[in-house]
Amino acid sequence: MHTTQIKGPGIFLAQFLEDQPPFGSLKDIAGWAADLGFKGFQLPSWDKRVINLTLASQSQTYCQELLGELNDKKIELIEVASYLQGQCMAMHPAYEKLFQPFYPKGMNDSQRVEWAVDELKKTIDASVFLGTNNISVLSGSLAWPYLYPWPQRSPGLITDAFQELARRWLAVFNYASEKGVTIGFELHPGSDLFDGATYQMFLDMVNGHEAACITYDPSHFLLQQADYLDFIKLFGDRIKAFHVKDAEFNSTGMSGVYGSYADWKDRAGRFRSLGDGQVDFKRIFSLLTEAGYDGWAILEWECCVKSPEQGAREAVPFIENLLIEPTRKAFDDFAKSDTDSKLNNDLLGLK
Repeated sequence: MHTTQIKGPGIFLAQFLEDQPPFGSLKDIAGWAADLGFKGFQLPSWDKRVINLTLASQSQTYCQELLGELNDKKIELIEVASYLQGQCMAMHPAYEKLFQPFYPKGMNDSQRVEWAVDELKKTIDASVFLGTNNISVLSGSLAWPYLYPWPQRSPGLITDAFQELARRWLAVFNYASEKGVTIGFELHPGSDLFDGATYQMFLDMVNGHEAACITYDPSHFLLQQADYLDFIKLFGDRIKAFHVKDAEFNSTGMSGVYGSYADWKDRAGRFRSLGDGQVDFKRIFSLLTEAGYDGWAILEWECCVKSPEQGAREAVPFIENLLIEPTRKAFDDFAKSDTDSKLNNDLLGLK
């Protein structure tokens, strides 16, 4: 019987940061979030308004000062996430120009991977100083343009892409394991790891590496019409972080899973604020509790209708009402009896 409890509510800051108070500095946004009732932060490692990653990877003093700023507002640090650097671990040439804001200009593929590995190692080192033990990432993608099997794929194309992806990530996994840190992949369209099958394929190619874990976000499953509840049953022991993000899927005669090249507000599948979508969070919290997940429930806001401020305000009571206090005893404990081997043999007709 699991007696661990999910913590929360936490908040991922990436979509809330902007150059005006109270969203332009760690101190100010901590005060704003604490006043709403948030208790934990997931920080974007690439945003210098809230963390200097290079300094955090080198200076325990800086990290203690950062933690002190959060502690003053009674905010805990959940983790430092490196989604953008993870996406740069593998990039099909079709996306190099569109992803240019994610990495320094002028880099070829090998230089970009070297830079991304270094950034991820910095995040691991910073995590050690900060006392956190997971880093949320995207996997990057070599095969994504070939998602739909038309034209017919060259034999072995996907296997070759995943073998190369595994080769690039192994050095990061090994470094993370040495430091007691896991790498939580958010299974995300646009990355080669986007569902359970692609994650399992990758996991097999890295020999089930202990550091290759999951940051669970049900919204991406719903938009693919994949079973986000069954996924917890299959991979619950690999889930190290949890984004509480809602979504809806309303297909029409005009549009379905592929989205019709439309902007977000006009797609059949859309991210929504908590409670406005179709995700069964009550069942998710139950399954994660049963799986022994004791990490944070972290709001990620990406709604195309409500403002981020309203989404954040409404998220705190929404998440709080879903947190489960795991039972420490069975409901029928009052009726149990001590083990009696003789009685058991009699009941079973054994001599």
